[in-house]
Amino acid sequence: MRTLSLALLIALGSLASPAHAALFEKKPELSAQEAAAANLPAVTIWIDASWGFRNQGAANNLTKSHSAFAAHGYKVQSVQPYIENGDLQGFFVTYQKP
Repeated sequence: MRTLSLALLIALGSLASPAHAALFEKKPELSAQEAAAANLPAVTIWIDASWGFRNQGAANNLTKSHSAFAAHGYKVQSVQPYIENGDLQGFFVTYQKP
């Protein structure tokens, strides 16, 4: 039974990896285009802050994302930082069409 459970966890982990990678590698500009094309009333994306300079790099990434979504008629609804082990990893940003 334990071997079956371990095998199931490994299989599920391998299935989740491609979806996880696609979610976090997508650029905000592409996310904004896709959300507008699908006429989504709201969308939440991930802005990574773990690469480069955390302070200025994260601020620049947020600014680019806000601009991309504003160009498609979205406004910032919320910005939630994600901190792991005391380190800023990134932000979950929700945009909404008024």
